[in-house]
Amino acid sequence: MSGTPLIDVENLSVRFGGVRAVSDVSFAVPEGLISAIIGPNGAGKTTLFNCMSGIYRPTEGRIMLESNDVTRMRPHRIAKLGLARTFQAPALFGGMTVLENLMLGRYIHGKVGVLRGCLLTPGARKEEAAQRAKAEETLALIELQPYRHTLVRDLPYGLQKRLDVGRALAQEPRVLLLDEPMAGMNVEEKVGLAALIADARDQWGITLVLVEHDMGVVMDLADHVIVLDFGEKIADGTPAEVQRNPQVIAAYLGTHAQEEMAGKVEAV
Repeated sequence: MSGTPLIDVENLSVRFGGVRAVSDVSFAVPEGLISAIIGPNGAGKTTLFNCMSGIYRPTEGRIMLESNDVTRMRPHRIAKLGLARTFQAPALFGGMTVLENLMLGRYIHGKVGVLRGCLLTPGARKEEAAQRAKAEETLALIELQPYRHTLVRDLPYGLQKRLDVGRALAQEPRVLLLDEPMAGMNVEEKVGLAALIADARDQWGITLVLVEHDMGVVMDLADHVIVLDFGEKIADGTPAEVQRNPQVIAAYLGTHAQEEMAGKVEAV
């Protein structure tokens, strides 16, 4: 598996009282690839994401974003270093338009203060034009141009999920964490979102990490798969390596799913 590590998770453990949600987990996220974290419900996947994005602080271990130790950094500082994320449910502003939501994703790059922004100084106008141009570029990537001025609350759920990913992409992150991006979507919507994720990697060079339950999506899309079970890492490798791992078969995929996955690989 190629790719220089962009994120290193080292011996990470997270306890909530007497419950150990994540136990001594280590892995590397290769730069420029799509990694997936899979496992049964309660395996610790979202807890891991929350640590990587600064929402939780681990009990033990360390998280490195290149040369930066982000283990105990606040979320906004981690975002400044180039990490963005989405959540399981879209966290959009329903009373604002699609373009306005994308513009909000640009806040991290703003340099004009509140006073200059309110006075619409030449510098403020120049910055707004630059931010709008990048938002328009993101709008084209997520293919929502016809909905530019549509209120988000009027969008179908599948398009809201697409916009949620787009707003994170508007931050121009180096690495994007996607927490169950396909949840609640139909087959056609999943195919479209999978294509968008691949385009973000190929066209913008973004490293992506996703938590996902749809194994068909994971095996088709991911270059690298990490498997958790009861808070512990039980496998780490390519999709083909992971789906043949006996621990994964026993803990998560099951015999029937293994047969389906094996057929998918043979077809390729």
